[in-house]
Amino acid sequence: MFTPAERERLRDALIARARADARVAGAALTGSAAGGTEDRWSDIDLFFGLAEGADQDAVLADWTAWMRAEAGAVEHMDVRLGGTVYRVFLLASTLQVDLAFAPAGEFGAIAPTFRLLFGEAVERPRPGPPDTTGLIGWAWLYALHARSSVERGKAWQAEYMISGLRDHVLALACVRHGVPAGQGRGMDLLPPEVTRGLTGALVGSLDEASLRRAFAAAVRGLLSEVAAVDPGLAERLRGPLGELAG
Repeated sequence: MFTPAERERLRDALIARARADARVAGAALTGSAAGGTEDRWSDIDLFFGLAEGADQDAVLADWTAWMRAEAGAVEHMDVRLGGTVYRVFLLASTLQVDLAFAPAGEFGAIAPTFRLLFGEAVERPRPGPPDTTGLIGWAWLYALHARSSVERGKAWQAEYMISGLRDHVLALACVRHGVPAGQGRGMDLLPPEVTRGLTGALVGSLDEASLRRAFAAAVRGLLSEVAAVDPGLAERLRGPLGELAG
């Protein structure tokens, strides 16, 4: 298990390496460290802007080799957003290290947690919260498949669909309360009166009765959240959703 001191040493080494790499024109601290919320379990988040003409693939290969040889990385995965590659490393110590490599035109803040360390950043549009219409649509679609899974006796699929429904309801609540809706980041910031009713939507067992109880609680939560943002839509959904949950 990594310690905060080990994490700090590695982060300092990565920043020093970026300063020494002529292909890296800028660097920023992102994530919890930039936002002042870093704790014992936080990972390392760094965002690098590449110099004009730098070969992104070559930079990624070189930095990956260094992470494996010097930092104890055992595996990595990539997430792509536009031309930016977010390479996420798993270290033997269980530390997660997220290194983003952006072309010059994409090196800039897309969230408040961006602290420039060196170089120049460009202005970039900030993404807004998820569209509530899309969240509601996915929620009732999960509900349809939850019902069919329960009725077919497919307990594991039913658990998956009920959990998907519940998570979309919680994302709707996050948007309504102005907290981060992605990846569950804002769920623990929701008022207790919102989350209390959704504890019943947790699937505690794969027996049919438990699945039906969790499904019904998730549907009630969905109708409540929809009513808070679009009462007319909630009224239209009430009949079919009520029929689904029995």
